Amino acid sequence: MAVSIVPHDPHWSSVFADEAKALRIALGAAAIDIHHIGSTAIPGILAKPIIDILGVVSSLAATDQAAERMHTLGYDAKGENGIPGRRYFRKSDQRGNRTHHLHVFETGSPHIERHLAFRDFLIAHPGKAALYSEAKTVLAGVSPSRQAYQEGKEPLIAALEQEAIAWRRRHARLGEDAPR
Repeated sequence: MAVSIVPHDPHWSSVFADEAKALRIALGAAAIDIHHIGSTAIPGILAKPIIDILGVVSSLAATDQAAERMHTLGYDAKGENGIPGRRYFRKSDQRGNRTHHLHVFETGSPHIERHLAFRDFLIAHPGKAALYSEAKTVLAGVSPSRQAYQEGKEPLIAALEQEAIAWRRRHARLGEDAPR
């Protein structure tokens, strides 16, 4: 299946906000924070029109127990789906088009910092965001599958993540929040 990327839609932030409210209820007392991540959270870059969400919880066991409530919101539970310590959920519309990805981690997971640093770094560094967007454009045009597209992005994402984490930690050492 070919990958479709589209220009940034400012409406994505309100779609996320509405979904976050429903997720807080479904995840219950275990929900600590819910963040909009991924390309749809970064203004000005191309993205697959799928809202990526990071859920931070106090307990993955409580998240597992909330799977039925998540299902009533349209989410399919996929377990760790290749990343130990994660709970992954996917949501699709009535036509079968994927609309949301939810990545849930327990507080303290290094994956939380990785996702937030990447998002915040690209927002604060438009040139890096443009580089990432351009790479996605090229890969979407030449990748025969979603998997090939994902694998093609990995080296650039890994490099940008390392830069983003270092940037975030520099700001933390200075006692300031990383700019958004």
